[in-house]
Amino acid sequence: MKKKSTAIVLAAGMGSRMKSTVAKQYMLLCGKPVLFYSLAAFEQSEVDDIILVVGKNEEEYCKKEIVDRYGITKVRAIVTGGSERYLSVINGLDQISETDYVLVHDGARPFVTPSMIAGLLDRLKEKEALVVGVPSKDTVKLVDASGVVRATPDRKTVYNIQTPQAFSYPLLRKAYDRLLKEESVTVTDDAMVVEQMLGTQVAVVMGSYQNIKITTPEDMIIAEAFFKMQRDCE
Repeated sequence: MKKKSTAIVLAAGMGSRMKSTVAKQYMLLCGKPVLFYSLAAFEQSEVDDIILVVGKNEEEYCKKEIVDRYGITKVRAIVTGGSERYLSVINGLDQISETDYVLVHDGARPFVTPSMIAGLLDRLKEKEALVVGVPSKDTVKLVDASGVVRATPDRKTVYNIQTPQAFSYPLLRKAYDRLLKEESVTVTDDAMVVEQMLGTQVAVVMGSYQNIKITTPEDMIIAEAFFKMQRDCE
């Protein structure tokens, strides 16, 4: 029997580092909003449905101008995000009642592909927690609060982690339920939640150096260059 899978696409960020009055997920890239490309990839993938998490008062806009306009039929719910990323994920998880796998993706990563998603779903048959990532091209330094280098990890062991991140649904739900009981929360991605809350080992699946997150104005320039390499885009 085919396992059911659900994608939570996060698009509730304010994007202050973009220095724009338009949130990064709604900026136009090759004529379409950045968020469109993530949703389109999941629409074309084996994922069964999508939970879209957006900023407050952006639900109708996203439904009309992105989901309906571009025919994204797998979006089952559009919900409001929280003040922190982990709260947005929880709001997405609260919309899921029955599924086997959950993939969490940042809507500001427009270069996710159906084949990348398929690879994660295939590996979930043997591993219950996965992230996509790429080996770091740069030497990484661990620096203390005073700005002094304390360690230099072997670059062979350092990966830049991306999304989607994929999990068995019961595992991720349990991890986030435990996280909610914590008095102090410092987590930056979903893998960190299952690592810290459950001690679960997370496996890395090779991602793509093009699978960048749109965060700063420079990222838009890079993204536009990638799109011009891949397709006709003026």
